[in-house]
Amino acid sequence: MARHLITSAIPYINGIKHLGNLVGSQLPADLYARYLRKRGHEVLFLCATDEHGTPAELAAAKAGKPVAAYCAEMHAVQARIADGFGLSFDHFGRSSSPQNHKLTQAMAGRLAEMGLIREVTEDQVYSVTDGRFLPDRYIEGTCPNCGFDSARGDQCDNCTKQLDPTDLINPRSTISGATDLEVRTTKHLYLRQSELKAALADWIDSKKDWPILTTSIAKKWLNDGDGLQDRGITRDLDWGIPVRKGDQDWPGMEGKVFYVWFDAPIEYIACAQEWQDAGKGNDWERWWRTDKGAGDVRYTQFMGKDNVPFHTLSFPATIMGTQQPWKLVDYIKSFNYLNYDGGQFSTSRGRGVFMDQALDILPSDYWRWWLLSHAPETSDAEFTWDAFQQDVNKDLADVLGNFVSRITKFCRSKFSETIPAGGEHGAPEHALIAALTQRLTAYQGHMDAIEVRKAAAELRAIWVLGNEYLQANAPWTTIKTDPDMAAMQVRLGLNLIRLYAVLSAPFIPDASKLLLEAMQTDDADWPDDIGAALTALPAGHAFSVPDNLFRKITDDERADWAERFAGVRT
Repeated sequence: MARHLITSAIPYINGIKHLGNLVGSQLPADLYARYLRKRGHEVLFLCATDEHGTPAELAAAKAGKPVAAYCAEMHAVQARIADGFGLSFDHFGRSSSPQNHKLTQAMAGRLAEMGLIREVTEDQVYSVTDGRFLPDRYIEGTCPNCGFDSARGDQCDNCTKQLDPTDLINPRSTISGATDLEVRTTKHLYLRQSELKAALADWIDSKKDWPILTTSIAKKWLNDGDGLQDRGITRDLDWGIPVRKGDQDWPGMEGKVFYVWFDAPIEYIACAQEWQDAGKGNDWERWWRTDKGAGDVRYTQFMGKDNVPFHTLSFPATIMGTQQPWKLVDYIKSFNYLNYDGGQFSTSRGRGVFMDQALDILPSDYWRWWLLSHAPETSDAEFTWDAFQQDVNKDLADVLGNFVSRITKFCRSKFSETIPAGGEHGAPEHALIAALTQRLTAYQGHMDAIEVRKAAAELRAIWVLGNEYLQANAPWTTIKTDPDMAAMQVRLGLNLIRLYAVLSAPFIPDASKLLLEAMQTDDADWPDDIGAALTALPAGHAFSVPDNLFRKITDDERADWAERFAGVRT
């Protein structure tokens, strides 16, 4: 048994996330955690809400609530939705927790001791009307390069030119629309990432098994242009973790907070402390400190490609820079984007399906199966209602659901609601066991390698084998001439349901639970031997016929949903 630490990118607090966010981090992380637990490994699966920064303040103001109250409310909402999707976090924490406050301040103090923090005096844009410094993304104006009138203070989305706020023509605050902006001098702390470039390069080069997407992004940020730059770790904001050196004041930094990118990854570690303090576990340090037992932990992170630079460079730089025995990530599984029906998901335009809306339409397993079987691993993927309807109806209803319905209803009508006795395995059954064994080996290999789409394809192939066996051997025909053989075929089929429940649990946990309940067993150990697994439920064992496992999506539903979530076209 191995020990696995798993984290997924922590979702930002301001609103409910869409399906692309879900499949880009939390859902595949849950798949892997569930699989490893089924295989008998010890797993700690952590996630949290990312709660600091200007967007949280603005979202709270829009909602008419104090920012702390808003964040607490939205954390509860996101936790409830995560539970609705069956995300099996051992703890779902908060970056605003006291544990993260203390740890972030301690790490910053340690980095200062190691000479890796420098103070920088810089000019920033201040809005007199708003009474605050404005982050670059909250300043808009006309691009001096292409004339686009909604360029941001960091980049023009029209021509992609990198900008400074002072480059903009007729700049304005996106918070209030005010134009009374002025440049003021302020001081901030920078993490001297450039000092760690060689160590980071050697570490990244040592990760020979990382996905190409992960290493290519990391090396691009490390080497392109001017290479790895020092990065600001403080901001002039009210909401956040106050800048301190551990439990000591930081002269000159009064009234400032740590920048959200700095404290958010540290929450991965603090989340384990929260897990322990909540009474869910103990000895959190054995997961995160190599001098306390974390040396034998394999740490895997899941994230969208936009988060890769922070997790391959900035967060590792923080950990390395402390020269303390914190656990570094072993494997980063990164994902491309899931787009929506020819465009992008958009909160402002109401375009696409968001997590709460998805659960209002259909149970979570429908979404889990489609999203994971189309995970954007090697390139961007696209959600369309036609594909969703087609794949749900074919894979879940016609393949898995149909198999379960046919064999349970046939047994009930011809024998009873107990597994029948009689007959011995013959050549068709041995051939099926051999094929299943081969498929199971491939399935496990893809799951171990976190090849999500390939694993889904193998699982579907395992379901198909059961249907092909029934179709070829036709117990409904066999029973007319050889009832014992038909009984054996039915017994095999009912044991296949149990096997499917076990193997499918990481992908579709609710359906798996229903199948085990129908087979009236909670013996759900991962199969070491397919032959043994197909005799696990003996003759005389009672079962029940489950309700329709998966229903088909109708053409009318598909058309209605496509129209409902098309958003406002521009």
